Amino acid sequence: MKADGLKILLVARPNLYTVPGGDTVQLEETANSLRNLGVEVTIDVNRNKNVAGYDLVHFFNVITPEDILGYVRTIKIPFVVSTIYVDYREYDKHHRGGMIGMLSQFLSRDAVEYFKTLGKFLLKNEKVSTPYFFLKGHRNSIRYIINKAALLLPNSENEYQRLAKDYNLQHPYKVIPNAINKNLFKPQSNIERDIILCVARIEGQKNQLNVIRALKDSDYKIVFIGSVAPNHQNYYKACLQEATSNMTFINYMPQQELLHYYNRAKVHILASWFETTGLSSLEAAAMGCNLVVGNRGDVKDYFGNEAEYCEPGDLDSLKKAVDNAWNKTHTDTLRNKILAEYHWNKTAEATLEAYQLVLNKNI
Repeated sequence: MKADGLKILLVARPNLYTVPGGDTVQLEETANSLRNLGVEVTIDVNRNKNVAGYDLVHFFNVITPEDILGYVRTIKIPFVVSTIYVDYREYDKHHRGGMIGMLSQFLSRDAVEYFKTLGKFLLKNEKVSTPYFFLKGHRNSIRYIINKAALLLPNSENEYQRLAKDYNLQHPYKVIPNAINKNLFKPQSNIERDIILCVARIEGQKNQLNVIRALKDSDYKIVFIGSVAPNHQNYYKACLQEATSNMTFINYMPQQELLHYYNRAKVHILASWFETTGLSSLEAAAMGCNLVVGNRGDVKDYFGNEAEYCEPGDLDSLKKAVDNAWNKTHTDTLRNKILAEYHWNKTAEATLEAYQLVLNKNI
């Protein structure tokens, strides 16, 4: 499949590179794989809003409508949205402290997200793509973006169904799975698997603190790799305070440098309060790790019965899932599935098909 001459603008959150996450990898890998198919791709994280000369705009993260709304109100060319519809409500309501935790006891999820954005705008001078967001509100902004989109691109069927239910709408969509670079993630058989690994940004939603509490002073060696989210410094301090000598923290590192740790890991744990996928879980499985994942979100669409699922707030459940994963005989069933179905070349082909559906008006 080739698309020579097609020009696409990918638009992402402004802190995509300063606060890297799974969506950073998703966008970069999608862009690179599309280029290999002959698509001319430009990435915009600076809210330039100049879409002249492009055939289509591809937005990421519908949960941050303040980053998208300024484009959508003015552009005349079609656009699609990779929804990446993460739900923070359980963590915010039951486990988060401070003002956000308090507001979450009384307000709807959309209202809480609105006040998060308002706080960033007023207190931290973070910009929005248009001040019209504050008049329209978070929920109505998301509905507006969805209704104007030519096509939604969720990472799984379950993600779309959640979005449709929460916003009481039906809209054309095409599932575009998250993926791995199958040329990069190749396990080495001569390395001893002696650690439990957690690759994730350090923040409450990723639930590292409960992993620490469940595994402190155990016989396991646990390595946490990830940068600290800007608004979660206190959470990171709590993690450091409760961590025991069997635990190590390493800052964010590029995927190439992660290979050594994936090779050493017998188990990878991502016990999040919510994940649409968990890219590091996909990568770890491709590298031959057994998986422990939280039983929330859309992860079962990817991992089926090939992962150990835990209750994120239950320390006994966390420990049991880790023990089961550590003692389980490893098979390549999940790894083979990921290499066959969830690699970026295949994802790029599906994305290009979505673009062509829109541009050829075949939706």
